[in-house]
Amino acid sequence: MASLSSRHPHQRPARAVEAAAYPYQPVKERGTLRSFLLALVMHLLLGIVLYYGVHWQSSTPVGAEAELWEEVPDVAPAPPPPPRPVELPRPTPPEPAVRSKVEEAADIALERQKRKQAEEAAEREAAKQEAARKEQERKDQAKKEQEKKDQEKKEAQRKEDLRQQQIEAQRKEDAKKKADQERKEAADAKAKAEADQKAKAKADADAKAKADAEQKAKAKADADAKAKRDAAANAQRKSELARLQAMAGGGVSSGGGVGSAAGSGAGSGGKASPGYADRVRRRVKPNIIFGGDVEGNPAAVVSVSLAPDGSLLSARLTRSSGNSDWDNAVLRAVQRSDPLPRDEDGKAPANFTITFKPKD
Repeated sequence: MASLSSRHPHQRPARAVEAAAYPYQPVKERGTLRSFLLALVMHLLLGIVLYYGVHWQSSTPVGAEAELWEEVPDVAPAPPPPPRPVELPRPTPPEPAVRSKVEEAADIALERQKRKQAEEAAEREAAKQEAARKEQERKDQAKKEQEKKDQEKKEAQRKEDLRQQQIEAQRKEDAKKKADQERKEAADAKAKAEADQKAKAKADADAKAKADAEQKAKAKADADAKAKRDAAANAQRKSELARLQAMAGGGVSSGGGVGSAAGSGAGSGGKASPGYADRVRRRVKPNIIFGGDVEGNPAAVVSVSLAPDGSLLSARLTRSSGNSDWDNAVLRAVQRSDPLPRDEDGKAPANFTITFKPKD
């Protein structure tokens, strides 16, 4: 041991530290509580067994008396004999009385009669009990049959209720399937109707857009052609107006009064008659091409300048309706209506205004 400690001196402090940090503790035994409880139960059982074994026969034994007639040899001085128990005289049974044969025969007959009555009573009681037993058996049989009938009736009612429940469940199932089918068909029909409606609306929109495009293209072409015609007509009117003015100027220089009157008619044209504006409106209205929507019924006022023969010199918007599409449609319609009708005096007024409303 000394050599080992000298060889490894550095191990001793480490072991001392471990011993100080982890002191020795005895190993705990397993199952101690269970063993204690089992021992306690066994002691209790042993105490119960001992108690009942000791008190199993705790009654005092019955004493018995016996008389010994043999003499005991004198081995030692015998103690004085105990006093003999006093025997009481037994009662003597009375002697049977002497009875005559007649009395004996009468007793025998009476005994036989009593026995017969007892047997008859027993037979009646047995018959009564047998009748009661049969009646009870009959009642039990009737009760069993009634219970059987009730059971059969209940079973039949149960089967009928089950059949009715199955029929009701089947009816509900069929109604549910039918309702589901109807809802599905209605949903399919609604979806188809919506699809058809959407397709129709799309087709209508496409057709309307196509028609609007065609109408706009046609209107543009008509406007372009009308503009060209108007430009040519304006140029012609201007040349004609210049020619008429030259003629009117020549008439004035010649000193004739008629030329002055003619020039006044061509230049100013006078005022229009009261119904002339309605005639011009009726002439222009069929030529209005307008496919838009206007809120209310706004009025567009157009100022028109005409030559004496009704040719359109100019048309301009003096008051807008608030809708540029409607205003432009009215101006294009006035230009398409060239030449306009003459007044009652055979000449067209030089200037007048016309009012156009979308819903008139």
